[in-house]
Amino acid sequence: MLNDPMRLFDLHGRNVLITGGSRGLGRMMAEGMVRSGASVYVAARKAGECHETADALSAYGQCMAIPADLSSMDGISALARSFEDLNSRLDVLINNAGTVWVEAFDGFSESGWDKTFDLNVKAPFFMTQALTPLLRRGPDESLSKVINIGSIDGVVTNRRETYSYQASKAALVHLTKRMSIRLIEDGIAVSAIIPGAFATDLTMASPDTSLRVKDRIPAGRFGQPEDIVGTAVYLASRAGDYVVGSPLVIDGGLSHVL
Repeated sequence: MLNDPMRLFDLHGRNVLITGGSRGLGRMMAEGMVRSGASVYVAARKAGECHETADALSAYGQCMAIPADLSSMDGISALARSFEDLNSRLDVLINNAGTVWVEAFDGFSESGWDKTFDLNVKAPFFMTQALTPLLRRGPDESLSKVINIGSIDGVVTNRRETYSYQASKAALVHLTKRMSIRLIEDGIAVSAIIPGAFATDLTMASPDTSLRVKDRIPAGRFGQPEDIVGTAVYLASRAGDYVVGSPLVIDGGLSHVL
């Protein structure tokens, strides 16, 4: 038995890259990782927001911005090269960047479909592929981690006309499982977090809608930063080493009543 079980969650000395890390859940996880002692690199499409977030989080520890657009293979390759220029070792990759497209079924566009799948499914796969040389570990080394951020819209359906989004998040769950059984051979544990409704700026932008959603959550509240951070730290640390391919749903019970 460990003399100090809390050491299982220690992230000191670990390098963490978070895509879509400048706002929302990405920023929550970035702050949590910085405060937990990790060296964090946040990537986001909007350079100004990316640098602003890194500057703000640097008050708690080491955080650096790497602006990147992951909607294309060129952007994915550029981010991988930029990180490799800064560090030869990556311990945790959090594939959080994503997008949603809302459009009526009869007129749903190919561009909306492709944009969603490119960022929500294609980018996590090829981002992980590009960074595998930096994530790969030998048999005597600690595991590195890849954490894909999904959505409860990928495990249950709702009435919003977000066809490509819901399909892409379902695909990400299965992709996580398939990647995990291959990459564990290289000392990389792949898992996923499936968030429900969290108190982000987007969720709270419409008070009427947010109130209706909150009323349906069995836990009686939206997810808070501590909920996503606690789960991410668990998976990123030694404590989560035996989670391989599993999607962890953190939604206050919402997916059970939808």
